[in-house]
Amino acid sequence: MRVLVGLLCATFVPLAGAADASRLIDVEKSVMTVHVYKAGLFSAFGHNHEITAPIERGSFSDEKPVVDLVVNAHQMKVMDQDVSDKDRAEIQQTMLGPKVLDTEKFPNISFRSTQVEKLGSSKFVVDGDLTLHGQTRPMRVEVEGQGGRYRGVAVLKQTAFGITPVTVGGGAVKVKNEVRVEFEIVAK
Repeated sequence: MRVLVGLLCATFVPLAGAADASRLIDVEKSVMTVHVYKAGLFSAFGHNHEITAPIERGSFSDEKPVVDLVVNAHQMKVMDQDVSDKDRAEIQQTMLGPKVLDTEKFPNISFRSTQVEKLGSSKFVVDGDLTLHGQTRPMRVEVEGQGGRYRGVAVLKQTAFGITPVTVGGGAVKVKNEVRVEFEIVAK
C-alpha cells in the first residue's frame, strides 16, 4: 500500500539578514525540503515523504527588510528512499497532479515578506504572504542566521490552501494535514 503525497507545499522561506542592500538568493546552494507525514489506523503500512523544493529565484534586502522567493512547483521532487522506483513515480505524479498541487494550474509557489522583526543578533520572525495552490495566506516563520546564510522551519496546513490531504484505503492510511518545511537560504 502506498501513501500518496498530500503535500504541501513548499513553501516559502524566509530569511532576513545582516548585510546591506538587496541580495540575490543563491539557488544552487539554497535548500528547501518538505516533510509530509503519514497518519491513520494502518499508517505503519504507509510512508512518510521527503520532497525537495528547489528555489527558482529570490532576493532579500536588509536595508528595508524584505524577502521574496519563488519555487517552481513542477521541479519539486519526491526523494523517498524506502519505496520502489515505481511507487516513487506514482507518488510524484499524484503530488504534482490535480489531487494535490495541480501544477498545471498553479505552477509557482511564492512567498513575500510583509514584516521582518529582529529578535536578537541572529534571530528573526518573518511575517509574509505565501501563495500556494492559487491561494494566498499569511505565514509566520522563525529564522536564524547571519552573514548571508539563514535557516528555519515552517509548518503549514494543506487545507488552508485548498488542498485535501491524500487518503488511501478509505482513510486507513492518510497524509497528515500539517507539513513541515525546512530551509537553508544562502545569499550570492
